[in-house]
Formats: sequence, structure tokens, C-alpha cells
Amino acid sequence: MFKQQAKIWGGAVALSLMITGANAGVPAEQAAKLGGDEFTPMGAIKKAEGNIPAWLGGVPAGKGGLDAKGKITNPFPEDKPKFVITAANYKDYSANLSDGQKAMFAKYPDTYRMPVYETRRTASYPETIYAATKANATNTVLLDDGNGLSNFVEGAPFPFPQSGVEVVWNHITRYRGGSVARVVGQATPQVNGDFTVVRFQDEFTFRNKLTDYDPNVDANVLFYFKQDVLSPARLAGNVLLVHETLDQVKEPRKAWVYNAGQRRVRRAPQVAYDGPGTASDGLRTADNLDMFNGSPDRYDWKLEGKMELYIPYNSYALKDSKLKYSDIVKAGHINQDLTRYELHRVWKVTATLKEGKRHIYAKRVFYFDEDTWQATEIDHYDGRGALWRVAESHNVMYYDKKVPWYAVETLYELTSGRYLVLGLDSEEDGGYEYGFKRSQADYTPAALRREGVR
Repeated sequence: MFKQQAKIWGGAVALSLMITGANAGVPAEQAAKLGGDEFTPMGAIKKAEGNIPAWLGGVPAGKGGLDAKGKITNPFPEDKPKFVITAANYKDYSANLSDGQKAMFAKYPDTYRMPVYETRRTASYPETIYAATKANATNTVLLDDGNGLSNFVEGAPFPFPQSGVEVVWNHITRYRGGSVARVVGQATPQVNGDFTVVRFQDEFTFRNKLTDYDPNVDANVLFYFKQDVLSPARLAGNVLLVHETLDQVKEPRKAWVYNAGQRRVRRAPQVAYDGPGTASDGLRTADNLDMFNGSPDRYDWKLEGKMELYIPYNSYALKDSKLKYSDIVKAGHINQDLTRYELHRVWKVTATLKEGKRHIYAKRVFYFDEDTWQATEIDHYDGRGALWRVAESHNVMYYDKKVPWYAVETLYELTSGRYLVLGLDSEEDGGYEYGFKRSQADYTPAALRREGVR
């Protein structure tokens, strides 16, 4: 074993000196470097540097496949852990661990562990997303003090970010297949490990992927999100509909819920910021979904730079169809024997609550994967400055569709010893459905009312 030393890059600072305006795109000659020898098409460092290997284009051809249930399989079944970080040795690796990860070792010294594997940079996207990202680099700009975007359709809006809020926008807008539907489970175990799974049918559709839409209607909408509760019976039939806007200060997120018991649709302004997450038993906020979502306007975002961090990656074991949910969900935290951690470069961003703004999290420290722009570790602090909740996303590459996303998301509450895990699907039949077409008419309150049954 050896100690990994953290390294903060000053590239973001150096690059900012090349930019003529705080909200302007980068020069054309800088954008032209995307996909060349220096940078991947998404803006990550391409060559081997530090302890991170070169990016070679994603999952190698011929690796992986689909199982009998239609789920992606592990493309690297022969891989074994190089070493395991435990409560006994985590201080030897502390330079490459977040404060939240260190807190988990302290909280659960007997059970929390991190099996560390070879670093495999498996992220890749369709060529259309690469082309859009290159165009965004010179054209996309921030609006309303960083709370909206102009000249953006798809791809990463800021492959060469100059500020923390630009990194956050790369996460919020990242490609998820254009449209995707999935059935997943959420569990909020008691301290002793007892849990009940809430099953959701989720559907995301980015507006540009709709078969039939009027560009003059919902012109500020980034994507539509619909979530049907399938079980347990006491919640089944409830539906949430969200119109996610690009500029949520100018036009706040619009949300409606269909209550199956009352058989009525009503507006849901609480589905934002620190409003309670659906069926979360108070263990997550609305903006904890997808690690972070919604308007960034309540925080000041400080770009700290890049560093090397052990993060969950290529987490295919958590999607294995042979697993029961009880194999994954354990007391205190998920079954860490099923996890896979790798050393990757991440962007570190610190969010501090603005004066006069309200949120239960006074500070958040984000770590975004360089290759995908996905938030993968987030430490949440309360109003007293104490570390309160620790979020980890277990990244996976849906290589059959070239969509990076999560196997599961976890959010650990250090004070209570409880946690939330979302995205469980090992017991579900079928994989994720991508690329379907919808109409704007499918995402209206009237459609929600027609669909509502119990």
C-alpha cells in the first residue's frame, strides 16, 4: 500500500486569465482543443497525469453486455480490489478522501470499508453531445448572476469552467439519454437495518427530444420529470410532475402532484430547495435528488480546483440481477462489500449559503467527476457548521447507450445513524429505457389528472 497525495490544479485559475469576460465563452482556439491531445471532448485532462491514467474513449468494445433481465453486466468481471481502506488505515489515505468519507469511517469503524480497484475511465457520450459541448464552449453564457443559461440546448455548457456555478450547471444539464424511463426503489432503513422499499417509475424528457413541441411554449423549460409511486399500497398512485426551468429565478420550477386518495391535482411549490423529498422519511430534501438539482441561486459557489479522490465508480455489482434489495441495504450504510472505489480527478466546489437566504444546509462541499461532470461526493453542513449528511453516488456507465449515470445514490445522516438509498433496481425486470419521444401534452396538469388511478 502507499499513500496517495492530493493535488490541486491551478488550471481553472490560469484559464480564467484567458477569458475576456466573466460570463463569456472561451476563445475559439481553446474550444478547438476539445477532443484533441490535451482534453477529452467533455473538457477533462486526456493524457495520463498524476495518478490518473489516460482517457481512451470509454468502455472498450466487446466488453459487457445485457443479462436475461435486460440489465447491463459488469464489463470488468475479472477485476479484484488492489487494497481496502478501513477505519484502521484510512488516515494513510486521508489526502484523497473527503471529510464526509472520513466521518463515515469514524461513525462505523467495524463495517464501513472502501474496496479500491484499478482506475478505469469508462465515461463516453454520443458524438452529437461532443459536438454540442464544443459549440457551447464559445456560445453558452450565464444569466441572472449565474442562475440561468443562454445559448444552450444539450451537452456540457462549460467544458472549461471559470467558476463554481459553471461546474454546477454542467452537472444539472448533463446528458441522460435525452429521455429516460426507469423503475427504481428507495429505502430509508431504521438504525437496526429494517426497511420498506418505495418503488417509483421515473421519467425524464429533455424538451429538445420531444416529438411534438411548440418552441414558444415552455421556452424556459430544460426538461420534464414525472414520478409515479408504484408501491407500497398506501402511497401507490401518487404522481409528481415537474417542469424544470433553465432560469429558476426568472421563472421558478413548476411542480404539481396528483394525490390518489383525494383524486385531485394541486400545485406543489414545496418541491424545491429544502422541501421534503418524496417518501424520504425526512432524510433528504427536494434538491438532494440526483445528488443536487434545481436553482443555484441560494448559494455562493467557490471553485476550489481539481484534486484526486477515491470515489465510487464502475459500480456494476450494485445492479446485479442476482441480488435482493436486502443484500444491498444494511444497518448504517449499504453493503460496502458490493461497492467499488477508484481514484479519479474531481472538481471541488464549495457552496456557502448567501446572507439572507434560507436552507437547512448552510454549506455544501461538492466533488464532481471530471469525465462526466456528475456530482459524486457531497458533504452537507448544518447551520452550526457541523458536518451533518454525507452523499455518495455510485457511478456507472450505461455503455450500451453511452449514458453515464448512477447505480444508486446514498445520503447518510451522521447524527441519527439512518440513511437513504435511491436507485435500487436489481429486483426489477428490464433495464432503463432511453430515447423515447413525448409531446408537451404528455406533461401537463390535465395529463396528470387523466393518468391518475388507484
